[in-house]
Amino acid sequence: MTARATGPVHRRARVDVAVRERAVLGEGPTWDPATGRLIWVDILGSRVHTHTPADGSRTVMATGQHVGAAAPRAGGGLVVNLRDGVGLYGPDGTFSWLVHDPVPGRRGNDAAVAPDGSLWAGSMRYDEAPGGGRLTRVAPDGTATGQLTVGVGNGTGWSPDGRTMFYIDSLTRRIDTYRVEGDADHPRVTGRRTLAVIEDGAGFPDGLTVDADGCVWVALWDGGQIRRYTPRGALDRVLELPVRRPTSCAFGGPGLRDLYLTSARVGLARPHPLSGSLLVLPDAGQGLPATPFAG
Repeated sequence: MTARATGPVHRRARVDVAVRERAVLGEGPTWDPATGRLIWVDILGSRVHTHTPADGSRTVMATGQHVGAAAPRAGGGLVVNLRDGVGLYGPDGTFSWLVHDPVPGRRGNDAAVAPDGSLWAGSMRYDEAPGGGRLTRVAPDGTATGQLTVGVGNGTGWSPDGRTMFYIDSLTRRIDTYRVEGDADHPRVTGRRTLAVIEDGAGFPDGLTVDADGCVWVALWDGGQIRRYTPRGALDRVLELPVRRPTSCAFGGPGLRDLYLTSARVGLARPHPLSGSLLVLPDAGQGLPATPFAG
């Protein structure tokens, strides 16, 4: 069933500043329950940021190359989707490659950890050419299996029961759903269906998160909004934001009730003063616990 974005109730969201920053291309917010902190990246700034709401502390780590996403590992440290592949940082900060696959003109973009502990990593060409990127499943042992050919691989998430994967290739303006089939060692995505289409003039769908009700929250690049779609594709909430280029969102904080939002300044002649900051919408909904990468 496909739903087009018509007739929802709009409201201006209460937006607080979690971290005031001038990130060029803030992206990939991910809550780490083991440490009580929010992890996010500045892709073009080649930085991984963390923010601990309980005491306001933060860290910034340089990666040495463009970084599309970062997520916690089960044993501590981080898995990162870099320009040249997927890498691992240990708890002591040491780095190693898990998948080293440099392709000229291509970089890693959004990525998410599936319920089984694997990483689903998107990529794209710098020129955003259609078909220039891939969605790849990376197992904890580093086995990489290509799943989809995409243009700008972005938001990825799973339904509460883990049976449905939500996915965005921003160039299509669609939020799609897939079934994940096969055995645990050889899963494949199949059965693409369109959950929702973002209409012309409303921006491009970017990052997403899924809440405890199975609803999909999507950041609209150049749209200045967060939208929530029900599991059947109905648009039931539109939150107006002060920043023009929100990039992604994730639930975190006590009880996973606060919606964190990354944003970008890149390409804007007159960015809003909060563009590039990490923002938070308090008590926006109910999130799902994040799964750490099992590798």
